[in-house]
Amino acid sequence: MNKDQHVEFLLRLGDNSLVLGHRLSEWCGHAPVLEEDIAMTNVALDLIGQARMLYSHAGEIEGKGRDEDAIAYLRDVLDWRNCLLVEQPNGDFADTMARQFLFDVWNFEVFSALTKSSDEQLAAIAAKALKEISYHRRHSGDWVIRLGDGTEESRAKMIAALDRVWGFTDELFQMDDVDKAALAAGIGVDLEALRPAWESHVGAVLAEAGLEKPSVTWSVKGGRTKGHHSEHLGFLLAELQFMQRAYPNSNW
Repeated sequence: MNKDQHVEFLLRLGDNSLVLGHRLSEWCGHAPVLEEDIAMTNVALDLIGQARMLYSHAGEIEGKGRDEDAIAYLRDVLDWRNCLLVEQPNGDFADTMARQFLFDVWNFEVFSALTKSSDEQLAAIAAKALKEISYHRRHSGDWVIRLGDGTEESRAKMIAALDRVWGFTDELFQMDDVDKAALAAGIGVDLEALRPAWESHVGAVLAEAGLEKPSVTWSVKGGRTKGHHSEHLGFLLAELQFMQRAYPNSNW
């Protein structure tokens, strides 16, 4: 595995966390109840903290003087390698929880495997993050159950939400040359091998919620591996990067 592939592998992980963290931050002050407003803000902070650690590590390996701020604020949209799922708009509360749950279950499996990475710093980051991700998975799963097994309206909203995001999940298990090189070096994860555990946990939660797996047949890929994103990411980055773009080299 060469250095460029190592850096890109880390950026993919960090981009997932930062983009989803930003999405959740958009709920601050707007969640259905105060307790949930605080909970989602804390999850957003966890994700942003994970992104910071991954970006700092990537910058050190790259050796070109880029720190976490440069990586987060000075890349254009085609340079981002997050999965398409996390950049999708918040929609209503059911949309947000469906997106969060499907990602959290996958993220838990990924970071569990990364605790054994031959990249010792990545393994340490994964071990720290896994404690947070365990809570994220439980929190979003509880909401899928509450909404799915709740009122007629909440059930209908959760079914519709799962239908809207399910087609983005195939990308989570896609392996390209970067992923294969990381796996061969003992740094990365066999994403394809994670699908059974993901399907098992997702299926168990849906069953408890009285919901069925969506029957959608569409699938979209390309965010992680090619930087081919939906129109939503450009708008998200315009907000995320505004201050640094408007006032270069600002110190927070």
